[in-house]
Amino acid sequence: MRRLFTIVICLTLSHITQASTFFNTTARVDSGNGPKRDTVIRPIVNGTAYSPYQTMFKHRLDSIQKQVPLDYNDIVQGYIDTYTNRKADIGRMIGLAKYYFPIYEKAFHEAGIPEEIKFLSIVESELNPNAVSRVGATGPWQFMYATGKMYGLNINDEVDERRDPIQASYAAAAYIKDAYMEFGDWLLAIASYNCGKSTIERAMDRAGGVADFWSIRQYLPNETRGYVPAYIAVSYMMNCFDKHSITPQAAYFNIKTDTVMINKPVSFSNIAATLSMSAGEIALLNPAYKRGVIKASETAPRRLILPQVTPEKYKALYEALNSDLPLTYTAPAVYAAANPADHRTAEHPAYHIVKRNETVADIADRYGIEEQDLKAWNNLHTDKPEVGKKLKLNETLARAVAPVEKKATKKYRTYTVKKGDTLSSLAEKFEASVDGIKELNGLKKNSLQPGMTLKITKV
Repeated sequence: MRRLFTIVICLTLSHITQASTFFNTTARVDSGNGPKRDTVIRPIVNGTAYSPYQTMFKHRLDSIQKQVPLDYNDIVQGYIDTYTNRKADIGRMIGLAKYYFPIYEKAFHEAGIPEEIKFLSIVESELNPNAVSRVGATGPWQFMYATGKMYGLNINDEVDERRDPIQASYAAAAYIKDAYMEFGDWLLAIASYNCGKSTIERAMDRAGGVADFWSIRQYLPNETRGYVPAYIAVSYMMNCFDKHSITPQAAYFNIKTDTVMINKPVSFSNIAATLSMSAGEIALLNPAYKRGVIKASETAPRRLILPQVTPEKYKALYEALNSDLPLTYTAPAVYAAANPADHRTAEHPAYHIVKRNETVADIADRYGIEEQDLKAWNNLHTDKPEVGKKLKLNETLARAVAPVEKKATKKYRTYTVKKGDTLSSLAEKFEASVDGIKELNGLKKNSLQPGMTLKITKV
């Protein structure tokens, strides 16, 4: 789940390089984002010197904090500065949140985790259920295939529940709860959602066993170092958008919906035609169904979400759901990544050759991927793969860069043995080896007979 919202990648270098200096200087050169903050007198707050500008943000974060700590420092401020320059994006997500956040809140409440973790989905996918990263992380909570299956999501040719805001939210809640039970810290649980629990464990070991995000941050992959600050900044923006002249936008679909349980197969296009609706809007509300068909049955009923139906259309809806019309399939949708500059396009190769003493954990940590995904992509059943084995590091990228299969071409020449020829003379003549000629031709002895046809490797 290595994922960051587009705008966090735009952070200036000054925000990154100041990661370890939490405003402990008396002046700061402005980064170009937000109001100027040069040469200011800093009051002391909890032992740290802050400018009046910084103190304002800290107080706002303190005022909205619930269970998840919303720590304030220079890194968080950098992300806030960048988000405040993307007013249209924040306004759009406020509108979408009116539909998606109640779904998340219900799942999180039932799982017993803080509802404010719902803001993490903005960092992940910008509230886009059809978001797909270039390495295959999918849906509003950006589950990789192996992790999604591990948390009970159904994924096949017809259905991908990673796209289902309801099912995926329950899976995300279960993952975060598991991580919190292991680490006892909400920020570490959030960080593990990006880089995996094993990566957090290794970082904690390197930091001397301390269970604190800011203490282990330097030992985490680069994108995870920014993941938690981005979450804090998003939490701030979604609560304090009015402080930055951000206007909420209406969602681009009808957020008033009806949910119907169906027990026979239906297709979106048939329902849309009967109810004079858009099949695209029905697909948006039911993104898990990849081909526009829900294969429900009496023994396996399925949920169908529709734009709110007026009473006068109830009869037509009943007829549409019980119609014997042939199902109309649509081609599987191809969705662009949620973020064109997605951090999941990390600059690493498609493959890795296992070296001596390397473990799956070592390789996953090196490239910032999750162990279970590395195992799933390569059908590994051991933590220590064979030396020299070629491992896929990115299932999608590996497929994309795989060489095009070409027609087999001869890699050897043929030679008819003449009187007086010996293996050594032929090896010298063709710059080959005696053993190579014997192996290629299945010879057990060194003797040759005139008239024999030999294969000799081309140089």
